[in-house]
Amino acid sequence: MNLAKLYASMLLTVLVVTTISTIVLYFILTLFTATPFEIVLFIVIAAYILQWLFAPYFIEAIYRVEPLRDPAYSNLIKGFNEIVKKNGITPPKLMVANIDIPNAFAYGSPLTGYKIAVTRGLLRSLPEDEVMAVLGHEIGHIKHRDTIVIMAVGLIPAIILWLGEYLVRWGWLFGYYRARREESLAPYALLGLGVLFLIIGFLLNLGILYLSRLREYYADAHSATIIPNGARLLQRALARIMVNSGWLRKIGYNLGKYNQLKMLFISSPDHVIMARYQDIDYIIENIKRQKVSILAELFSTHPHPAKRLRFLDQFIKRESY
Repeated sequence: MNLAKLYASMLLTVLVVTTISTIVLYFILTLFTATPFEIVLFIVIAAYILQWLFAPYFIEAIYRVEPLRDPAYSNLIKGFNEIVKKNGITPPKLMVANIDIPNAFAYGSPLTGYKIAVTRGLLRSLPEDEVMAVLGHEIGHIKHRDTIVIMAVGLIPAIILWLGEYLVRWGWLFGYYRARREESLAPYALLGLGVLFLIIGFLLNLGILYLSRLREYYADAHSATIIPNGARLLQRALARIMVNSGWLRKIGYNLGKYNQLKMLFISSPDHVIMARYQDIDYIIENIKRQKVSILAELFSTHPHPAKRLRFLDQFIKRESY
């Protein structure tokens, strides 16, 4: 996937998801005009926004995040500040999460400002230049406002899913009692409508997951273009993260194993196995040769690692000219 195709895919995905979501929401609002529904709708939207605003506090508590001030990483901090300045964005704070899993993530809200955290495990596992490539990826997320984009596109589908679940429960409960008294089959109609909304919401969320995967490519491209030799360094960083977090059981073996990558992190946070490795480029080439099925990443927020590494190849070829 080249950059032109990436931009077009992101735009088309946003247009499709938002258009369908808006049409469905308009139908819902015309179908349910009662004041209680409008109140509940307001509560759901408010809860969604509050979750976004206050989530950084929970993230920092769960992952024991604190500012990175260790003098041992003074060069890393200096390099980070230089990259941020080059990007022309409001400087995010560089943080460290006191966990052993090698990973990194960007987070924040208007209440807390935006921050980028690297884990202790990442600092121990990667050379400094590869950590910089990872930071370039996370800076890309902030520059592209990915958190806001995903939240905005996902708001209406979340409402549709909530309403579908509500109607299914309500229709099932009241349909049983009303059918016994032969008063009305209307609750069963609402049950069917709820199932329809659940299906629509589910399909829309597949579109949002696809958009999330595209934004990961977008952040990878940012690191590849803003960091000297960034594409190669990011490939190596991703491979080392996968080795050290148990994605690869053996060097050069079982490379087809795939665990769903989680939202927020640059890579999956599952199972720390601190594997030893000698030739990281050999591992990269083996990962890139893996065939990826649609189901392998359908429900994932991140692209399959093989596809990410192949995507970065185009930037390496440009640097060689």
